[in-house]
Formats: sequence, C-alpha cells, structure tokens
Amino acid sequence: MGHLDKSFDRRDFLRATAGATVAVAAASVVGAATAPSASAAPSILSIPKDRISLQLYSVRDKVSSLGFRVVLEEMARIGYKEVEFAGYTQNTSILGRQITLQEIRQLLDDNGLKAIGSHVGIGDFRSNLQAQLDAAQILGMPHVGTANAPTNSNTVSGYLAAADEFNAWGQAAAARGLKLYQHNHAGEFAFATDQPSVRLYDVFLRNTDPRYVYLELDVYWAYVGQHRWPGFDPAAYVRNQPYRYPLFHMKDGAANSSADGYSIVEFGAGVLPYQQFIRDIGARGSHVGIWEQDTAPNTQPNPPGSFGAAQRSFTALKGLLA
Repeated sequence: MGHLDKSFDRRDFLRATAGATVAVAAASVVGAATAPSASAAPSILSIPKDRISLQLYSVRDKVSSLGFRVVLEEMARIGYKEVEFAGYTQNTSILGRQITLQEIRQLLDDNGLKAIGSHVGIGDFRSNLQAQLDAAQILGMPHVGTANAPTNSNTVSGYLAAADEFNAWGQAAAARGLKLYQHNHAGEFAFATDQPSVRLYDVFLRNTDPRYVYLELDVYWAYVGQHRWPGFDPAAYVRNQPYRYPLFHMKDGAANSSADGYSIVEFGAGVLPYQQFIRDIGARGSHVGIWEQDTAPNTQPNPPGSFGAAQRSFTALKGLLA
C-alpha cells in the first residue's frame, strides 16, 4: 500500500518466496535437532497457565438457547479467564429483544471475565470496519480478527491483494489501540495454484506489516495443513516471529484416515503433540491459549454437551500448562 510506511518491500518477493517453503522446512529441521528435551523445557511457558480462555463458538448452542448471562457465569465458574466472541447475539426470547454490547460488557465485568478478541466476517470488515472496531472497544478487547481465509483466490497475486487489504484494516485498528488478526484454517498452508513452489501462508506472512497485522494460530488446523501439504513445522512460524502470534486456538485432534488426517475432539483426548509444540515455540513472547472445539455441542453424553466439553477441556489444558 503506497500510504503505508513499510519496513519491508516486495521488490524481491518472487525470488525470496520461491524458497520460502524450503527455508521453513530447514528451520524445522534445525529446531528438531536443537529443541530441548522435556526435562529441559523452559521454566516459564509462553502460554500463561492463568489465562486459559475459550472461543464462545464452542458453546454456541448454549449461547443461543440460554444466553450470554448463563454461559459467562458457567465459564467463569469452570475457571476460564477470557473469552473470544463469535458474534454478539442470543435468542431474543431471553430478554424479549436482542442483547446490547453494553449489556454483554456488564456481564463480562460481573463475572470477572475479559474479552480477548472476536471473530468477525471479512465482509463486515469490508463494509463497516469502524463499527466492528467500535464493538471491540465497547467490549474492552485488545484484539479483533477474522476466521476467514485472507482471500478465496489461491494465487500469489490474490494473497498479495489480501495483504494490502489487511494492512489497511490493521492500520485503522492500530489507530484505535487494537490489534487486527487473522485466524488460519488448513487451506492457507496450501501452495499457490499459479506458483506451486510458494506456500500461500508465507505470502501473507511476508507481505503483511508486522506493526498492523497479527496471526492467531489454530494449532489443530496447522497440523492438518502440515498433513495435507507437508514441508513446514507449525512451531517454527511462532518461534521465528513470536510477537506476531498473540493468540492460539488450542484444539485437539484424533488421528484418522481422512484427507485431513485428524478429526476434532475434546482437548486432551487427541494425539496432537502439544507438549512438543510448546517446547518448540520457545519461551519468547506470550500467547494466550484459547480452547475451541467446533464439535462440542454434539459431545456425548448430552447433556452435558458443550458445557461438559468445556469443563473437561479446561482441566486438560490446565494440566498441560501447569
């Protein structure tokens, strides 16, 4: 973007990114060779054990049927400290109208909870960015982001255009004291259709301004990406730029024979190498661990459904980070 005072440029982009995947793979090999053993793990983890958070999408059925008051009270009782939003609405029959942002903020305060961030549709950023920033400030969150892919165009040019867009949004967010972030799924780790040696995630990471655009690493989807498009180590991205990753989605997966290689399960019930991941990202920076389980409303037995999954996953996360 011409109006941004960039600390990076794209003049050598194509030449540099041609070897990006090789570089990340090499970094992961070096990391594997030099990573400390479990007994030598950092004494201070970069994922704080006293800030275990949750993405409210995990308990979306309860938000819809019982409302924010009941859900936030239960999450605070379990021990969660912060919440990430996935919309600001509940069933209108609960109050006879829709709940307001100010009322949600009061419920957060009443329960000793803080809003850590929010997933906003990328179309909402395009159509009314300032309204989304207003909502973030009312709720007191330091971050606001999207779970959408940067673009549906899986080309280098498409991701370069998306980086421009995110840089502009991030600059607007920074002017309001907020950090804009993008949350990955697996597809961002695919290779560009027009340049098969270039990983799309590398294009986005290289061409977004680190002053204005941050990343929320969904650990589960990163490992799915590694399974589908090998050649990178999820931990290496964080280790190389720790301060760009203020948030993690702590989601577990059970191995299966599907194309993804895993299916989503309660935290602690899967096989993802979280202990190794935490060691390998190193102790620099601080990354808030946010529990998410897309399938939690269908968890058996039901009841307790998503509330039960929230309780068991919190216990497992607490044990991991203790």
